[in-house]
Amino acid sequence: MADFSDPNGFRALLIGLPGPDSDAVVGAQQRNAQLTKPPGALGRLEDIAIWYAGWRGDARPDIKTPQIIVFAGNHGIAAQGVSAFPPEVTQQMVFNFQAGGAAINQLAKVVGARLNVHALSLDTPTQDFTQAPAMTEAALTEALGVGWDAVDQKADLLVVGEMGIGNTTPAAAIACALLGGGAADWTGRGTGVEGAALANKTRVVAEGVALHKGKGDGIETLRRLGGREIAAMAGAIARARTLRIPVILDGFICGAAAACLSDTKDGALDHCVAGHLSAEGAHGPLLASLDKEPLLSLGLHLGEASGGALAISILRAAVACHSGMATFAEAGVSDA
Repeated sequence: MADFSDPNGFRALLIGLPGPDSDAVVGAQQRNAQLTKPPGALGRLEDIAIWYAGWRGDARPDIKTPQIIVFAGNHGIAAQGVSAFPPEVTQQMVFNFQAGGAAINQLAKVVGARLNVHALSLDTPTQDFTQAPAMTEAALTEALGVGWDAVDQKADLLVVGEMGIGNTTPAAAIACALLGGGAADWTGRGTGVEGAALANKTRVVAEGVALHKGKGDGIETLRRLGGREIAAMAGAIARARTLRIPVILDGFICGAAAACLSDTKDGALDHCVAGHLSAEGAHGPLLASLDKEPLLSLGLHLGEASGGALAISILRAAVACHSGMATFAEAGVSDA
């Protein structure tokens, strides 16, 4: 069970987060320098492998048990017409995940990852954040705990994603409240809204930010402007850190969850990489604010951990080259 009983308890855990294993980092750097390739020839793959080795505490690691978790939640602000789809689609898509019919099911199979789906009180949407905080402290704590408890302690890589009609709106509001700028800078088309519908969505974000900005740190901003699935992603990302499980961040909404952790504790995302750059226009600026360079850019804007799942293959490739290649001495190749 989660090791906290309220948001302050969660904050306290963030203060004591572990770092990477320095000996493993040094060992991985030394091994990388001896592999049968010119220095730096594998580009970012080399950096990723060394980063991964440090968090796993193994200078020659392997990726065997990746986990993908999709969290689902519903939002009170959906009643204001911020999405092209009705809220009942959230539950319908959860059923689709469970039946194996969604894109993420296929991608999880391709990359050999375990997929778990957690629906959070779909029959009880969060409050409309233009009128009141989206969640009570108790609701926030419960959602953080769902994410925390969902992480498999035996996993060696984690991807978190989401499903929730209307949830690009709270993600935009969180980004705007934490990072500044205007609502229009962070509000995008999401499921395809445009014209008057996009103007309405931007208005909703602006009203929510005006009501709640500056009322606290990233965790309080999450409570006021977020959603249960966004909080659950934050809880899972933090739990993975305590277990030294590297994390691949998915798209814009996952990035907003991560930003709440980063705003609360510097370095809280050191165990994370950005899986991809989505087609949601504000995702790039959000990743830049987190100092995360995406591994892929494929024009995706599906959510449900799809971009992060694809990036598992990149990490597998990086680690396989690092741990499986022969050194110059082992291969009998002259080292210039």
